[in-house]
Amino acid sequence: METLTRGTAPETAEPWHVLPVADVLRRVDGREDGLAGEEARRRLERFGPNRLPEAPPTTIVQIAFRQFTNPLIFILAAAAVVSVLVGDVTDAAFIAAVLAINAVIGGVQEWRAERSSRALQRLLRIRASVLRDGELREVPAEEVVPGDVVWVESGNRVPADLRLLSAHGLEIDESFLTGESLAVQKDPASVCEPDTPMADRRNLAFAGSIVIRGRGRGVAVATGSGTAVGQLASDVLGVEAGKPPLLERMERFSTAVAYAVLASVVVVGTIGVLVQGHRLYEMFMFSVALAVSAIPEGLPAALTVALSVATTRMSRRGVIVRRLAAVEGLGSCSLIASDKTGTLTCNELTVREVRLPDGRVVTATGEGFVPEGKILIDGRPPGPEDLERLQNLALAAVLCNEGDLHQRDGEWSWRGDPTDLALLAFARKLGLGRERWLDRYPQENEIPFESEHRFSATYHRFDDGLRVFAKGAPERILAMCSVESDPEAAHSLRETALEMAERGYRVLALAEGIAPADLGPEQTPPEPSGLRLLGFVGMIDPLRPGVREAVDACHQAGIAVSMITGDHPVTALAIARELGFASSPDQVMTGRELEGLTDEQVREVVGRMRVFARVAPRQKLELVEAAREAGHFVAVTGDGVNDAPALRAANIGVAMGRSGTDVAREAAELVISDDNFATIVAGVEEGRVAYDNIRKVIYLLVSAGAAEVLVVGSAMAVGLELPLLAVQLLWLNLVTNGIQGVALAFEPSEGDVLRRPPRPPHEPIFNQLMIERVIVAALVMAVVGFSAYWWMIANGWSAPEARNALLLLMVLFENVHVGNCRSETKSGLWRSPFLSPILLWGVVAALLVHVLAMYYPPARELLEIAPVGPRTWLVLVGLSLTVFLAIELHKLSWWLRRRRS
Repeated sequence: METLTRGTAPETAEPWHVLPVADVLRRVDGREDGLAGEEARRRLERFGPNRLPEAPPTTIVQIAFRQFTNPLIFILAAAAVVSVLVGDVTDAAFIAAVLAINAVIGGVQEWRAERSSRALQRLLRIRASVLRDGELREVPAEEVVPGDVVWVESGNRVPADLRLLSAHGLEIDESFLTGESLAVQKDPASVCEPDTPMADRRNLAFAGSIVIRGRGRGVAVATGSGTAVGQLASDVLGVEAGKPPLLERMERFSTAVAYAVLASVVVVGTIGVLVQGHRLYEMFMFSVALAVSAIPEGLPAALTVALSVATTRMSRRGVIVRRLAAVEGLGSCSLIASDKTGTLTCNELTVREVRLPDGRVVTATGEGFVPEGKILIDGRPPGPEDLERLQNLALAAVLCNEGDLHQRDGEWSWRGDPTDLALLAFARKLGLGRERWLDRYPQENEIPFESEHRFSATYHRFDDGLRVFAKGAPERILAMCSVESDPEAAHSLRETALEMAERGYRVLALAEGIAPADLGPEQTPPEPSGLRLLGFVGMIDPLRPGVREAVDACHQAGIAVSMITGDHPVTALAIARELGFASSPDQVMTGRELEGLTDEQVREVVGRMRVFARVAPRQKLELVEAAREAGHFVAVTGDGVNDAPALRAANIGVAMGRSGTDVAREAAELVISDDNFATIVAGVEEGRVAYDNIRKVIYLLVSAGAAEVLVVGSAMAVGLELPLLAVQLLWLNLVTNGIQGVALAFEPSEGDVLRRPPRPPHEPIFNQLMIERVIVAALVMAVVGFSAYWWMIANGWSAPEARNALLLLMVLFENVHVGNCRSETKSGLWRSPFLSPILLWGVVAALLVHVLAMYYPPARELLEIAPVGPRTWLVLVGLSLTVFLAIELHKLSWWLRRRRS
C-alpha cells in the first residue's frame, strides 16, 4: 500500500483512468463498502477539506491603489512633490486635484464591476452521499476524502473526482470542463490509454459535473485542488494575467513623455543659466513649473472619462467591463480565440435534418429547445401524406423519451437529457406534445438506455394491442428492423447514417413495431425485433443567431477568428464549415496532434490553423500564450471552467454572462451579458471608438503642451521675459484644455471603425501620423504665439499685457485645434459640431471660463490677466485659425501620400 501524503490526492505514478478498479482501490487504500467514520476523519485532517483554491477578494483599497499604477500618474505625483518642496503650493494643489478626480472616477467604475467574485467555491458547496461504516450517509461535500465511496444520481453534482465502480445508464454533463456539448455515457469497466482526452475518460466522473440521467457509484481519487477543476483553479491563480493593449501602449507613451519632459527642462534650464544669466535656484523653480506644464495633467482624467464613457456604451450593447483598461482591448485585438460550445453555438441540441427510409430529406428550422421553427420536405411544407409519416416518427420521439418540455406563462422550460429535449422540440413543431400522447397511449414497460446496449425502448398500450418504440444508434436499430432482410437496402441506409455523421450530426434511428401480446408490466422485455424503420434524426448544437455575420464582420475588421474546443473534431469541423473556418479534416488540429510540438512549431500552427478540437485546458492556455508570443493581441472567449486559465492569460478575456460559469467570469476582463458572439463585434466597435478618442485627447493635450514649451523656450533663447507664468501654464493645461479634453472623450464613432484593420500590436500611440500632426500643430501654435509675443514686446507692450494677450491666444488656439482633433483623417469641416453636443458645450465652457476669469477679480489677480478690447479679440481669433488651416493642409498631404502608396 502506498503512503498517503498531506494534500488533496494520493500520490500515483499513473493516471487514474488507466488503472483497473482493483488497483485504484489499493492505491487509495479504500474498499467497495466505504471507509470507517474514524478513518474518514483522519484523512480529512491529512488531505484537508474538499475545497478549491481561491484568491483573496479584491478590496476597495486595492482598487483605489490600482488607479495610481499608471506611469504618467507617477510623473505627475513626482512633479507635485517637487512643487511642494520648492514652495509652489498652487501647482501642487492643481495636480493633486487631478489625481483625486481620476482615482474617484476609475475606482467607482471598477468597484461596481468587481462585485462578482468568490466563484470557484460555489461548484463544490453541495452535499454528497457516501458510504461510511457500511451505511449510506449524506455529508457536506467539503468532508469527502480520497477513498470515500460516493453515490450519484440524476440531478446530482459530482462532489469529487471519482473512479467509477458501477453505473446504470449514467450520463454526465462535463461541458463546463471539457467543452463537449453532449452528455458523456460512463462505463466503469473501461480502461483508457494514458493520453486519452479528458472528454473520453468514460470511467471517471469529474468534480463539479452534473449527472443528467442514471445513477452510479465511485471511489473518490482526488478532492479540492487535486481534482481536474481544482488544478484549473490553481492555473487561473498562477497564470500571469495578460496586459490589455492600452496599458502596454500607455506605459511606452508615459516613458517617452518622461524623457521628453526631462530633456526639455534641461535644455531650457541650461539656456536660462548660461545664456540669460539667471540664478541656478531661480531656473530650477522655473524648470519645475515648465515640467509641470509640459506634462499633460488633464490626460489621466480625460483617459478615465473616455474609458468610462466606452464602458457605459458597451453595457448598453451587452458588454460588461470589469477592468477599465480593458475597454479598448477588443478594438485592438488581432485574434479572437473562441470556445465553441455555448459561445459560437447554443449549447442546446437541435434536430436539423431527418432522413426518411425512402430517401427524402426533412429539414427543421429554429435553434435550441424552444419549439419555434418550420418543418420542410425537400424545401417545401409537407403534404398530407408526408405529414402523416412525419407524425409517426414524431410519435416515436415523444413516447420513447424521458424529457420534459412545456410552456408556462408564455415561457418555455425544460428538464432532461439534451437528446430527449431536442426530439420533444422537433415533435412540438409538428404539433405533438408528450403529455397528451402519454395519456392516450400509456407506457407499460421499458428497456432503459444502457451504454453497452446503445438503444432504449418503451412499450405502450394501443387499442389494437401493445406496441414498442425504439431509438438509438443507427446500426443497433437497423439490426432490429425487418429491412435487414434486404442487404442492398440495409447497406444504403447505413451509408445514409454514416454520411450524416460525417457532416457533424449526432444521428439517432427511430423505429416502431408490434410487441409480444403476453408481455406483462413486471417482465423484462426481450430485445425488439421485426421493427419498421421510421427514419434517421440528425442533431447538432446549432450556431447562435448572428454568429456567422459576426465572424464575417471580424474578418472585415481584419481580426482573425479561431475555434478552440474540447469537442469532437467532426463536430468542430461541421461548425467550422458553417462559419467558413475550414472545409476539410486536414484543417482541424486535435489536442493529441499538438502534443510533442516545440514552442516554435506551436507558434507556426497558431498562425496557420483556425480550428483546434479535443484540446485540453492546458493546451488552450499554451495556444493563447503562443499567439501572444507570435505578436498577436489575443482576445479569448469562453464560458466553462476549462476556459478560465486561457481567459486570464489572454490580453483580453471575454466570458459569457448567462451560461458561463462564475470561474470564467472571474478570470475575464469583459463579460458578454447575452452570451452572443455577435455582441463581441459591438464590443470591438466601441473599443476602437474608445481608442480613437484616447488618441484624440492625447493629440490635443500633447500638441498644446509642446507648443507652450516651444513658446517659453524660444522666448528665453532670445532673451525675452517669460511669455507665460507657471500658474498660467497650469491654467491652460488643467482648466481650459482639460475641459475640452474631457469633452473630446465623448466623441461618437466616425462610422468606419469596423472597416479598418486592427492597429499593429506593437504600434505605439505616437505612430508616424501622430508624430507628424503633433509637430505641425505645435510648431504653428508656437511660431504664431512667439511671433505675436515678440511683436507686442517690440511695439511697447508691457510684459504683463503681452502675457495676457498670449494666454488668450493659446486658449483660442485650443478652441480651434479641438476641431482638428475630431478625426485623424477627415477634414475638420466634414462633420457638424452639433453631432457632438458635449464637445460643442465643452469648447464654449472652456472659452467662457477664461473670459469670466478675465473679469473676476480673484481670478484676475491669481492669473495676472485682464480684459482685452474688440480689436485685440479680432486679431487673436484670426491668428488662432492658422492652426486649423495648417492641419487641413497636412490631412490633404497625408491623404495624397497614402493614395500614392
